[in-house]
Amino acid sequence: MERPHQLEAGSLEASLLQMITNHNHASAKLREHTDKSKKEAIQSAVRVSDQMVNAVNGGVQDIFINEKRIEMEIRALTSTIMRFSKQTDQWLAASHAINNAVKEIGDFENWMKTMELDCKSISAAICNIHQS
Repeated sequence: MERPHQLEAGSLEASLLQMITNHNHASAKLREHTDKSKKEAIQSAVRVSDQMVNAVNGGVQDIFINEKRIEMEIRALTSTIMRFSKQTDQWLAASHAINNAVKEIGDFENWMKTMELDCKSISAAICNIHQS
């Protein structure tokens, strides 16, 4: 009776060995599949993050370009304002000079009228003296 027990034990041992081998083989396949899936997930995450960075950087780059354009426009406007300010000062100086010239002409005209009246007064006085 010992012999059949050994056969059963042998077949049990063979079955256990087969189960362990199957388990190890399945574990290895699962580990390979897990590693492959992990690598694919990492690659996908890298692609997504690269695309997100590119999308954000594209907007940032546009903003940077617009900022540079605005700075150039500000510089151009500043120089234009300075030029107009100088022209305005020149126009003010010219208008003050014209205004002063007109005042002097008015003052000269008043002086002439005063002189004319004085001359008429003197002439009338001389006429009165001569007639008396």
